[in-house]
Amino acid sequence: MSRIKFYGVRGSVSVFGAEYLEFGGNTTCVLLEGPKRTVILDAGTGIRELGKDLERDDNLGIDRECYLAFSHFHWDHIQGLPFFRPAYDARRTFTISAIGRERYGTDLRGIFETQMQEQYFPVPLDGMGAKFEFLQSPEDQLKVEKAFVRVNRHNHPGGAYSYRFQGTDGKVIVFCTDIEHGDRIDPNIVELARDADVLIHEGQYTPEELATHRGWGHSSWVQAVEVAERARVKRLVITHHDPDHDDAFLLDIEKQCQARFPGAVLAREKMEIVA
Repeated sequence: MSRIKFYGVRGSVSVFGAEYLEFGGNTTCVLLEGPKRTVILDAGTGIRELGKDLERDDNLGIDRECYLAFSHFHWDHIQGLPFFRPAYDARRTFTISAIGRERYGTDLRGIFETQMQEQYFPVPLDGMGAKFEFLQSPEDQLKVEKAFVRVNRHNHPGGAYSYRFQGTDGKVIVFCTDIEHGDRIDPNIVELARDADVLIHEGQYTPEELATHRGWGHSSWVQAVEVAERARVKRLVITHHDPDHDDAFLLDIEKQCQARFPGAVLAREKMEIVA
């Protein structure tokens, strides 16, 4: 059994205001809590609140393995790390992970050190306190005991990766954000999501918006639904909401999604799913 909790569901930039209260305004960050280890997907501004929960929750203790897995390193997916309070706890260790052939050899430490240079932030990465380990592999699949992680590189400016997590109980969770399918759905993503218990897929744009944002690296909610349909997933969670889409707008999109795929929901901050 895995618990999924959403801490950041917004794309591009965080937003604030009364019109964003239901869905939230923080950028991408998702917690996957398994029986033995914790995985944090991306470190947008939502990771700040996740850090507070991590400190309060005895089940997510200091001795528990914790991985930070990144889809890619655009600003809205890494900007929250300097405000992640557990990273200042010298008793903790975090493994920053970016597996996949094209990412092997990337200077992971340098990416995070750069955003914390003194011109941008007062505390350097090495001064935070916690120990950071860096996990890279030239393989597209890793096995950790009886759990599997598989990745797939997809179309996004600068490159990005989707993840398929299969737990020790066989449950499958797929995370696919910042993907531009183009004129047809990427068949590799359909295969990655095949029969998943939960598919988390971005849907930043409406079809009309997508037509005027070609090359920006994102999908429409219609494309997210099509992936779910073709992959025969059980549940679809659409995330990475556009900063200009307020609660009323997203509630209307959610109704349209559910009319076509009843197992669909739009992600909200602090929403939890047990898979």
